[in-house]
Amino acid sequence: MPIVFNEPLSFLQRITEYMEHVDLVHRASRQPQPLERMQSVAAFAVSAVASQWERTGKPFNPLLGETYELIREDLGFRFISEQVSHHPPISAFYSEGLRQDFLFHGSIYPKLKFWGKSVEAEPRGTITLELLKHKEAYTWTNPTCCVHNVIIGKLWIEQYGTVEILNHRTGDKCILHFKPCGLFGKELHKVEGHIQDKNKKKLFMIYGKWTECLWGIDPVAYEAFRKQERRGDPPRKAKSDADPEKADGDGADTVPGAQETVQVIPGSKLLWRVNARPPNSAQTRARRRSGWRRSRGRRGGIGPGRRPSGRRGGFTEALTPTPAPPTGCTQGATLSGISQAAQTSTEGPDWPRTRGRRLDSAERLF
Repeated sequence: MPIVFNEPLSFLQRITEYMEHVDLVHRASRQPQPLERMQSVAAFAVSAVASQWERTGKPFNPLLGETYELIREDLGFRFISEQVSHHPPISAFYSEGLRQDFLFHGSIYPKLKFWGKSVEAEPRGTITLELLKHKEAYTWTNPTCCVHNVIIGKLWIEQYGTVEILNHRTGDKCILHFKPCGLFGKELHKVEGHIQDKNKKKLFMIYGKWTECLWGIDPVAYEAFRKQERRGDPPRKAKSDADPEKADGDGADTVPGAQETVQVIPGSKLLWRVNARPPNSAQTRARRRSGWRRSRGRRGGIGPGRRPSGRRGGFTEALTPTPAPPTGCTQGATLSGISQAAQTSTEGPDWPRTRGRRLDSAERLF
């Protein structure tokens, strides 16, 4: 794969971005009712994929046995991830609250599919969240991620599929539908779903966008609003001959235009809102990726800000410019600045290097 499709960090470091909105887990642990806890857990599951918006670069594959550790005392958790299998590539992670209020663990096995103009990543593997105070365990799998225009055109990303979050103690289930872009991009980034009990009775409706926010409302009010909205919809226009679906199939996929923000239904409850990114995050990623490509093109180039070392092993690096430490150590940093200190444990022993003239076969015999 060309280096242009990569971003300069390891997949193990990328996994730590799941914890960007760990405050939702702390909130769930404090909630007295199972329905309120499920609302916070559902918001946490959606927030885990929010950092992927406009992140079209692929992280580097970790080495077998490589680890990444992160401790955030200000956010109240510690996190460690490890590459446990090379073929197939499987990454495992484990996190716990510093106040002993939760455990968060799982494994990720990304299955890639190439469809000509796009690459689809299906994140196989189960994610588990345990709330120790309530003796509850929640499990789910992430939605499918698709990057369009990998050959020609502008890269853009979408998430789609169904995510089912199950509370194994009460039997409650949250079903979230990540909607695909569609023909005109009206459904881009939208998430809709509901929480139901073990008898499949709807208890709470959830809607929003995985790139912005998530709202919830009572099912009766939600259905009444949707019925009123359908009655007031203008008639649909007939399709013309210039519709995008009749365009040449060999061209690039049209990048959907920016749609209006989430329409909040009166009486809704805000469950989650994405943290604002640094104002120069897009420019920083572009500079780092272009600098990485230039250094790879030079003879002996090893990447921006990386120092040569005589030790074998993997390494990761911060997305923001920092003084380059020796190979094997890093100052972790995610897109929103979540990571502050981390260390990779992939350094190997010093390998001796032999210098001198080459011995011929006769000398080697003696």
